[in-house]
Formats: sequence, C-alpha cells, structure tokens
Amino acid sequence: MKFIKKAVYSFISQKFMNGCTQYNSLEVRKSCRSKAQARSAFSNNDIPHAQGEIFINPLNAIRFAKQHGFPLVVKPNVGGFSRGSYFPIRNFRELWKAALLAKIWWPSSVVEEYLEGKNYRVLVANGKVVSVIQRFAPFVTGNGQESISSLIDQENAIRKEMGLLDCMYPLQKSEQTQKYLAKQGYDLSSVPAEREQVKLFHRIALAPGGVIETIPVNKVAKENIRLMEKVLDTFDANILGIDVILEKGIEHSHEDQKCILLEVNSRPYVKMHDYPRYGKKEDISGVFEELDKLQVAQADIF
Repeated sequence: MKFIKKAVYSFISQKFMNGCTQYNSLEVRKSCRSKAQARSAFSNNDIPHAQGEIFINPLNAIRFAKQHGFPLVVKPNVGGFSRGSYFPIRNFRELWKAALLAKIWWPSSVVEEYLEGKNYRVLVANGKVVSVIQRFAPFVTGNGQESISSLIDQENAIRKEMGLLDCMYPLQKSEQTQKYLAKQGYDLSSVPAEREQVKLFHRIALAPGGVIETIPVNKVAKENIRLMEKVLDTFDANILGIDVILEKGIEHSHEDQKCILLEVNSRPYVKMHDYPRYGKKEDISGVFEELDKLQVAQADIF
C-alpha cells in the first residue's frame, strides 16, 4: 500500500502540479499531505476547522451524515485543485454518489461539514501573510437583455483580452453546465435580470471556469492575519496556501463569525495570484526572491 500511495502521489505531482512551489522540506510536505493530518494539527492547536471523518467504506460517510446532518463535502484525503471534491451535498443520494466517485482520485476519502460562505486562498510565506484572493465558482451577471449563452461569450472575450487564459479557463457551455443550469430553472437561452448572478457550476476551482479577486492584505482583519501566521508556524513551513471559508468575509474577525479552515497546501499554486479577474494584480515577486535563497531539505523527493 505504501508503494502504491507513493507512486500515485508522484503521478499527481508531475501530471497536475505544474506551477506549484517547492519551498518546503519533505518532512513539512508529508505533514500537510492529507486532510486528516491537517485536521489533526488544527485540532491540537485550537484552529477552527470542520468536523469530519476519514472513510474507506462509504457506510461510514452515511453514519457521519446521520450524526451531523447536511450540507457536507466529500473529497479525496490526498489531492488538490478541488479534484474529486463534491459539495454542497444536501441528501443521502448525493452523498452515496460522491463517496464512490471521490475514490477515483484516492483510496481514502474525507467527509466533513460544509460551510456556505466566502471562499479564500491565503498565501503565507516567510512568517507573514503576503497575498489573499477570494475564489468564485463560474458565473455570469445578467443585464436583462442578453441570454446566458451570450453572456458566456462576452465573459470569455474579456478573459482573453485581459490575458487571463494563460492561467484561468474559459466558461463552458458543456453538458455539465447545461445540467447545472437546469437544476436552477435556466438554460443557455435564458435571459437573467439586471445584475442577477447565475452560477454555471458549483465547484470553486479554475478548471470549470472559476475566477479570483485580489483582496488587499490591509483589508484583512488583524485576528485573521494572526490566525493564518499561526498556521504557518504550526506546520513549521516556509510557505503555505491556506484554504478558508468565512461566513461574513475575511475583513471581519474569525472570532465573530463561523470560520472553517479547509486545508493547507505545502506546494501552493501561486501562479493564479498573478491572474485576478477582479481587483488589482499584486507584485509578490520579492517573496519568492527570498524563498529562493533557502536551502530546502529533500525538495525534489516526494
């Protein structure tokens, strides 16, 4: 089993992690590798996180749902980029499906509470928060005149003009998109009202067309800054990409709202910080100039 896990992790790293950093030692990366390890560290250090459970047998996920209720999220215990993640899960039928499909990516899976709030990636390096981005599932905004299909074309043209397609993805008119629209009572010919936002898919990731907005670090509540820097210290890391959901927003203290730290990424995909759809692009090149000076133990070993 150990050999298989090593081989799978090596494949994932080479196939899917182009553009991710390698500034942490093998020891640090191992400590961050699974969601179970991260949640254990959160629990031991009084860091807010979701209640969850690792399972191989889907029946354990069903039992968890009966104890804790919905909504839930199911995801591979090891992985990234939201691949194999399913959320929000609102009933047992969706849970069964997610519990089986998540295993395409990793033998063991995680089921945990899902918080519907604002989703952020916080980049912490060299002991401090250096960049914050808010992440959005793919969507279009109506103008009361044009169809969803036309709005998709317009948004894709904007992304191309902004040069975002070097990192982001265009919005899709796929069968997956059409099925998701149908669940909301829309199709590609529907005309959304002025300023009405229509989600095209549930997953907050780049591949289905998600986008990001830069949040100036000075807008982040000081308590949240301290929390994220505490997480970096907890894992003794040089850099981490911390995924967090906050009910009200990152400009409000986590102490005054529901807050869930989802996971830590020891090889964060930092390229996306250079391609905001909204907000101002930040120059964080100096951060990596400092990191490049470090001698990182076993940086190239999985």
